[in-house]
Amino acid sequence: MRVLLVEDDVQLREALHQALQSAGYSVDAVADGRMADTTLLAGAYDAIVLDLGLPQLDGIEVLRRLRARSDSTPVLILSARDGIEQRVQGLKVGADDYLTKPFALPELEARIGALIRRASGGQIRLSNGPLELDMTHREVLLDGKPIDISAREMSILEALMQRLGQVVIKTRLAQQISDWDSEVGSNAVEVYVHRLRKKLEPHGFVIRTIHGLGYLLERHGEA
Repeated sequence: MRVLLVEDDVQLREALHQALQSAGYSVDAVADGRMADTTLLAGAYDAIVLDLGLPQLDGIEVLRRLRARSDSTPVLILSARDGIEQRVQGLKVGADDYLTKPFALPELEARIGALIRRASGGQIRLSNGPLELDMTHREVLLDGKPIDISAREMSILEALMQRLGQVVIKTRLAQQISDWDSEVGSNAVEVYVHRLRKKLEPHGFVIRTIHGLGYLLERHGEA
């Protein structure tokens, strides 16, 4: 899942970037409101973590423009502005949640997860037979037991399970595992798909290569 982090404080931005990546998210980070607005015009995200006190363009204006485009991406405001008026303003403009600084990282991660679940209709797990992807705890379970899987492998699997039985194009998978600090191409996608196959095929899961397009995860048990 892709998260856009908008925070002008360098140390905090880097710390949050690392923490969210460790939690299994693909993260793009920008430092000002104008870049955030441009980025949101160009790409799709599963959630946005938005500071208010931004250079170039205030966070409230970024949010106002986002909602004016009928973009319903969940937004978590992250701000040192803790007055009730600021909170009310943010929520009225279209924020889904509001967290004041300082905060605990586990709470931030939990709130992001809750926003994404709510936006997806409350679905907490993706499943394919005995294989489950727990989107709350960011882990993969086989017969109810966790299996060792990297964050990028999980992102590939998530994209395949979201479109179970359908082709997912390579460029979409590359986007799923990319962030601006480490963009990846189709060769990297092939590497992660290969690793997934080694872990899943012995248990009867088939990831088919659709030449010229991408990959397809078959429904478990299909002939």
